Amino acid sequence: MRRRFRSAAIASAAGLLVGCVAAVPAAQAQPPDEHVLLLSVDGLHQSDLVWYVAHHPDSALAALVHRGTEYAHAQTTNPSDSFPGMVAQVTGGGPATTGVYYDDAYNHSLLPAGTTSCQGQAPGVEVDYTEDLDKNKNSIDAGQGLPGLPDGVLAMTGNPRTLINPAALPVDSKTCKPVYPYQYLQVNTVFEVAHQAGLRTAWSDKHPAYDILNGPSGAGIDDLFTPEINSNAPAGGDWTSDNAATRSYDGYKVKAVLNEIDGYDHRGRTRAGTPAVFGMNFQTVSTAEKLPTSDGLPGGYLADGTPGPLLSSALHWVDQQVGAMTAELRKQGLAGNTTVILSAKHGQSPIQPSALTRIDDGPLLDGLNTAWKTAHPGAGDLVAHAVDDDAMLLWLNDRSPAATAFAKNYLLAQSGIGNGIDGKPKPFVHSGLETAYAGVDAARYFHAAGVDPRVPDLVGVAQYGVVYTGGKKKIAEHGGAAPDDRDVPLVVSGPRTAHEVVTTGVQTTQIAPTILAVLHLDPAALQAVRIEHTQVLPGTR
Repeated sequence: MRRRFRSAAIASAAGLLVGCVAAVPAAQAQPPDEHVLLLSVDGLHQSDLVWYVAHHPDSALAALVHRGTEYAHAQTTNPSDSFPGMVAQVTGGGPATTGVYYDDAYNHSLLPAGTTSCQGQAPGVEVDYTEDLDKNKNSIDAGQGLPGLPDGVLAMTGNPRTLINPAALPVDSKTCKPVYPYQYLQVNTVFEVAHQAGLRTAWSDKHPAYDILNGPSGAGIDDLFTPEINSNAPAGGDWTSDNAATRSYDGYKVKAVLNEIDGYDHRGRTRAGTPAVFGMNFQTVSTAEKLPTSDGLPGGYLADGTPGPLLSSALHWVDQQVGAMTAELRKQGLAGNTTVILSAKHGQSPIQPSALTRIDDGPLLDGLNTAWKTAHPGAGDLVAHAVDDDAMLLWLNDRSPAATAFAKNYLLAQSGIGNGIDGKPKPFVHSGLETAYAGVDAARYFHAAGVDPRVPDLVGVAQYGVVYTGGKKKIAEHGGAAPDDRDVPLVVSGPRTAHEVVTTGVQTTQIAPTILAVLHLDPAALQAVRIEHTQVLPGTR
């Protein structure tokens, strides 16, 4: 659950760090028809892929695995949120390098949205790069005003930055201008490197805020298609409220990719040439894991940890879409020079249904603020911003060692009653946390500098199965550090990949330099690769 708190003045603030695009070394001689299709099946675990391939040996997913390199021990970012997870795949860096910890985070050096006079203003503000930025978050076109929605959504612009409301953006204290998502990213992306080499790029994702993938230049992606997933769906609720709606939503992005394979823009109207780097993310598996029931089927996993009826159906649907894409590549004569990379921004926890413990974090954080003000008469709230899905990330108004230690000690002392998979009361201790890191230790946990204005001031590692929610509509979540959150599939399948299973551990950050290597571009053109020494995935050539 995300919690917003009134911000108080803080001590001195560091400046906004916005990376500049490095000069790209001269590319090697490159065939003009080399392509990488990147697919992120959000929520998918490596164990899900293994199970599906074993039970469906003739499936499209099985074909990718058997014709390529499968990385049996791949992990996504920590935090395992969509934003840092996707950014990692296209930059080669983790949150400390990219500056992206969550899609809804906090920055101690920026000013609130709407600030026009920046002199003397106290910095510190929520950085909300979600559907809340849309000009109209209730419409799948985010406020473009297209007729004939939702079926006309493919007519949506390929430049969704125009659909972001600048009045909702945080403000740079130095320039006194709004900070767009692309400006917030501290390092460049594979899209920028490819674009600068004269290659076409495209991507499809779930919010206009994925403008962040354009990178600091703002010009990395030629065609960015971002229908709003949290908008109103025809049957009520948003597109994640039931799995059938999520499939319909994902279907628009599949159609966009098929149009791009055919050499058109995402709309299928303008001949543009098949992009060198393109792809999409799927949400269908994620909602099938999170919803208790949908479409008359129970969601999530069976007691033995294998996919239940809804999730099995969702996996089959995704497999069909992957099959449609690979079939279209063959039809267009592109199969022999296209590498398909399959992974996930994040997993989902818990896989084991009996482990689920839902905890309302609201009383915990309200109690923390009350305790702080009781101990410090006249003080304001201690918590400036919190994001608690299946981890606890807190940004504090007071970042002193005494304040961060106070928050940690208070939370680890709390016990209460949550509820389990059956909705029955389930006790918890230590606020549902396995451990907590505060202040400098929180920064070290993320390999960040203690003065980083973006890093959380407290990170709580949740006990397995804990999901922070005040309701009973979720049976799983992501964002944490559990293996169920981070153990995602990674398959590289193409004409120049080895046919093997790699059992050594790899990270999804390694996707980015691998994409450039496949395109005969220099992986070191990525700033995060140089900073973190991120390696090309083994087995690719």
